[in-house]
Amino acid sequence: MNFIKEPMDIENRSMEIIAPYLSLLKLTDDEVKLYSRMIHASGDVDYANVIKIDKNTIPAMKQALCKSCNIFTDVEMVRTGINKKKLASFGGKVFCQIADERIAAIAKQEGITRSMAAMRDFGTKLNGSIVAIGNAPTALFEVIRLMDEEDIRPAAVIGTPVGFVGAAESKKELIEHSKVPYITVQGTKGGSPIAVSCINAVMYLIDNSR
Repeated sequence: MNFIKEPMDIENRSMEIIAPYLSLLKLTDDEVKLYSRMIHASGDVDYANVIKIDKNTIPAMKQALCKSCNIFTDVEMVRTGINKKKLASFGGKVFCQIADERIAAIAKQEGITRSMAAMRDFGTKLNGSIVAIGNAPTALFEVIRLMDEEDIRPAAVIGTPVGFVGAAESKKELIEHSKVPYITVQGTKGGSPIAVSCINAVMYLIDNSR
């Protein structure tokens, strides 16, 4: 069987296949690259129709990353997928507290999810950061609450929780009420690989060396 073996050739061919699905969306060059990464991560060209991005998101993320911002995530899958070597080259780190025993105790005491408790515990550390939520709608709802009620202001929020309970609703809330630039996908689609693809895509927009 004859097939492409070189990683960059595979990626380049993937982007060629994806390109026609974006051609009518009137995207900036940076947005094309971001959308392409998200579609590539999902293997689903229908994402072209459900991605929602604030026009200020990519510039805000670039600026924050170049100022050595940290990234705060809801689950280990997001933390693991982020290119931490690249992030460290900008001076930033990525944090996830979902497995922290202290967070588990807080969640149990307050009757909330661990991911929700983690975001609440991060609190003011989220200011100027990038928040990447790929799994838990409750974490996204909590970040929206923190912005509304406690004046927390991340540089940007990537909110792509996946599933059938609360995911679509949390993302709709982000689109309608976010106080900061955001990236999300409408409906039940999403997941940790999608959130990761957004982070890595913007880092590669700044510096494409791997």
